[in-house]
Amino acid sequence: MSKTVRTRFAPSPTGFMHVGNLRTALYEYLVAKSLGGTFVLRIEDTDQERQVEGAVDIIYNTLKRAGLIHDEGPDIGGGYGPYVQSERKDMYLPYAKKLIEKGQAYYCFCTKERLDMLRENSDEPGAGYDRHCRSLSEEEVQKNLDAGVPYVIRQKMPLEGSTTFEDAVYGSITVENSELQDQILIKADGFPTYNFANVIDDHTMNITHVVRGSEYLSSTPKYNLLYKAFGWEIPTYIHLPLIMGKNDDGTISKLSKRHGATSFEDLVAGGYLPEAIINYIALLGWAPKDNKEMFTLPELVESFSIDGISKSPAVFDYDKLDWFNSEYIKAMTTEQFAAVAEPYFKKALGDMQYDSIKLASILQQRTVRLTEIPEKIAFFAEQPEYDSSLFVNKKSKTTLENSPSLLKAGIEALEALDKWDHDSIHDCLIGLAVKLGVKNGTAMWPVRIAASGMSVTPGGAVEILDILGREESLRRLHKGLEKLG
Repeated sequence: MSKTVRTRFAPSPTGFMHVGNLRTALYEYLVAKSLGGTFVLRIEDTDQERQVEGAVDIIYNTLKRAGLIHDEGPDIGGGYGPYVQSERKDMYLPYAKKLIEKGQAYYCFCTKERLDMLRENSDEPGAGYDRHCRSLSEEEVQKNLDAGVPYVIRQKMPLEGSTTFEDAVYGSITVENSELQDQILIKADGFPTYNFANVIDDHTMNITHVVRGSEYLSSTPKYNLLYKAFGWEIPTYIHLPLIMGKNDDGTISKLSKRHGATSFEDLVAGGYLPEAIINYIALLGWAPKDNKEMFTLPELVESFSIDGISKSPAVFDYDKLDWFNSEYIKAMTTEQFAAVAEPYFKKALGDMQYDSIKLASILQQRTVRLTEIPEKIAFFAEQPEYDSSLFVNKKSKTTLENSPSLLKAGIEALEALDKWDHDSIHDCLIGLAVKLGVKNGTAMWPVRIAASGMSVTPGGAVEILDILGREESLRRLHKGLEKLG
């Protein structure tokens, strides 16, 4: 009987959820769900020094907003808990001692000073440990333990031969064992290192597929030697390509803060919809078989397959993300868009009374990022100072000479209206153009400029007057007429 597929997202609570983390979480989720499996959340907090307060909440909130709902985790439990590494602390040392008994690990009593001196005196950059304690006799080891000498436990790497492993994306990879250092498994504070805890947790939680960034390819032989030492089944490895960012000079380098917002929170704060972010990130390193681009999360689960993951680095392109975001915005109902835009309406308009559906209807097709909204509509709350030269428009055939009479006629027609709503204003201004024998744009341009004080606005004269209301509209139009003298 085949095993149920189990993947795990195991972030460290050290700050924000950047794009790379989020893509890993997404692919872990997609691997599990596309194969009818289980998606597990585990918090890896063994690196106590780098922990950031509130970071665990960021992890929960990000997964929730992104729609990546885990089946097991610290907040909901499950059959393989606890799901926080620090709460599993007591289980790691016995496993390390088991390796010592098997001759696959050893106690190391070297002081920090000795290790620092080794590094300083070595000509090789990143030179490793010289395996000084690897051949201590049992008596020497026991003597040090009895004396309470601080120690770490190191993995005893094979000194000859090579280690080969299979990766679902990169294929067969071989590493010379001479390149592998005797890595620390248990630190002096009793906490396991990331590499050791990872293997113990993955095995004891029955994880079948390990998904992570390709920067971990070089560590994989160390993991495999641990699995072999314990006689455990090795999981399926899926290493993901790097995510690169575009530099100002056109070159690319690994995505970092200098490329702009790179955490999920920053992108959402930058006006991107979570659904658009997830859709775009899914395509950073994975290609659907039918070249489709727009996917809901359930559609991603339906289409996803491991063989679609690329080896080549993916480039994070903000222009492409803008396109996705604008497509998602356009696909919403007006009510849905009004709901997500509401905080931005409030930011621009404050206490002003407004109809959010009317605002949404003029903005929806013109919005790329939600953060653009306040600037586009600020003129409704407070009209900017503007120059009378705005009344001149070649396309509308308006000049400083004809604008005063056009605007005056517009004011008279609008003041005579019994009802102030979109249709009444529209019919009034269209009727005015017919009466004056000019094109619609000619009659409306001076009205729009006087009402808004802007050359570019979401919506035309009719929509602006409707949203402003009778009193404010007529006040602005009279002020515009004064400006024209």
